[in-house]
Amino acid sequence: MKESDILIIGAGPAGLFAIFQAGNINLRCNVIDSLPQPGGQLAEIYPKKPIYDIPGFPEIKAGDLIKNLLKQSEPFKPQFILGERAETLEKSDDNKWIVTTNKGTILKASVVVIAGGLGCFEPKKPDLAELTIYEDKGVDYIVKNPEKYDNKNIVIAGGGDSALDWAIELSKNAKSVTLVHRRPVFRASDASVSRIFEIQDSGKATVILNSEVTKLIGIDKLEKLEISNFETNEKFLKTTDYFIPLFGLSPKLGPVKNWGLNFTKDLILVNPENMETNINGIYAIGDISHYPSKLRLIISGFYEATKMAHSAYKYIFPEKNHTIKYSTIQGIKPLS
Repeated sequence: MKESDILIIGAGPAGLFAIFQAGNINLRCNVIDSLPQPGGQLAEIYPKKPIYDIPGFPEIKAGDLIKNLLKQSEPFKPQFILGERAETLEKSDDNKWIVTTNKGTILKASVVVIAGGLGCFEPKKPDLAELTIYEDKGVDYIVKNPEKYDNKNIVIAGGGDSALDWAIELSKNAKSVTLVHRRPVFRASDASVSRIFEIQDSGKATVILNSEVTKLIGIDKLEKLEISNFETNEKFLKTTDYFIPLFGLSPKLGPVKNWGLNFTKDLILVNPENMETNINGIYAIGDISHYPSKLRLIISGFYEATKMAHSAYKYIFPEKNHTIKYSTIQGIKPLS
């Protein structure tokens, strides 16, 4: 059995920053995540994607942000239980929480913090008969390594921010980028829409609207796509090295939904004063938590992690007089 003061479920940015905030007030953390490495969506889905709204970093790659958060947590010696999913929750005889994973690992803690984003994600796939044949043979659902597409012909399908962001980013080094969207207008930000058309004017990208990919063609790997236009009913073939459908992600919350927590849809309702759920000693932070005026931003998760940690300290040590000490004054004191 692995014991700690706080058990964090989810190793995304909010969960990782919670390790630092808890460790800074001498609380030890264990962390469970179903993914094989820390970082959540930032590490698994878009590690090379630039992020622009982290204070002090005009631009930082998602993977680099995770590396920095892990380095920041190192003095507090968290234990990571990766590739395992939290399954059951129960109370121990000494009034602590017992969580068991799908692989039988048992963890005990005074406080449980759910920082699992919106659950486990799976990409939404287009309805194409040949799709599975070309997975990892020219069809990718996630851009993990942009350098992979250098000097290649790329077709991206989708009309949201992710599709446009990657079309813009990959156009810098790809041989060609074609963006296919089934509607006449995009759902992305105005700035991204303006930018992709600027790139098209420069000859580095092609935008095809009112159309969708209807067939994949190739022998040992993907070689061509059939693209159909809804307005003209015309079909044409497009030579490509990679097809990247970016239609969003489907979240699956998993067993946490059965733990007796109050939900609104798939979000956990919390008290915004301390991020505690309807069950004493169980908190939720990051995208999975909900309260009035909630903003689903990484920076919000950082603030929620901070509030949670100080509330958890009071919950674990109600007899102690807890005061906030600035890190600039006390420094970083590693846990032994």
